[in-house]
Parts: sequence; structure tokens; C-alpha cells
Amino acid sequence: MSGRPKTSTNEENTSRVDELIKCDRKMKIRETALKLKIPKSTSHDIIHDTLGYRKVSARWVPKMLTEDHKLQRFEISQCLLLRCQQDNRDEDMTHIDVEPGEDFRAKNNL
Repeated sequence: MSGRPKTSTNEENTSRVDELIKCDRKMKIRETALKLKIPKSTSHDIIHDTLGYRKVSARWVPKMLTEDHKLQRFEISQCLLLRCQQDNRDEDMTHIDVEPGEDFRAKNNL
């Protein structure tokens, strides 16, 4: 590999970038680079590759779900599945009759 070794992508800069993002989730990559006096490309690498953040609705959020988020998704999915099973308990779901232009979700209380 040719070129200069990376010196800005270190543990100190990574933790400083993480602190800035946690304080202001709307902070831009350029702003973090300016505040920490590091190259924009380094700021980008730290945010995306090292910390694993991505932008959602103009906010930085971690890519990985926490255990609490996973548990919430599981419980909500279970609740919705149970509700669907109760609503359709007496109906034969092997044949679904939907006319063209009808909304399947509205017709089946989904």
C-alpha cells in the first residue's frame, strides 16, 4: 500500500467524534472535521466505518440495534401476529379474495 499512513484515525479522535455526535445528532461530517481540526475524509471514515453511524432523517444513528430495540421489535411483532391470528381465527386464509383496486390491508384489518 502506498502513501502516507493514517495518523488522524486514532482512538482519541474516534472518541472525540463520538462525543460530538452524541451531543448533536444533526452535526455534519464537515463540522466535526472543522471542530477537531482533522481531514473531512478522516471524519467520514471514523463516523461511518469505525463508529458505524448512518444518517436517518438528518440524524446520526447507530447501525446496530441495541438489545432493548431488538426486544421491543420482538414484542411488537408478537403482539401484531397474535392480533392478526385472533382476527382471522374463523376465516379460511388459504384463499384470499381481493378484487382489483381493493386494498387487501383494509379488507383484512391489517
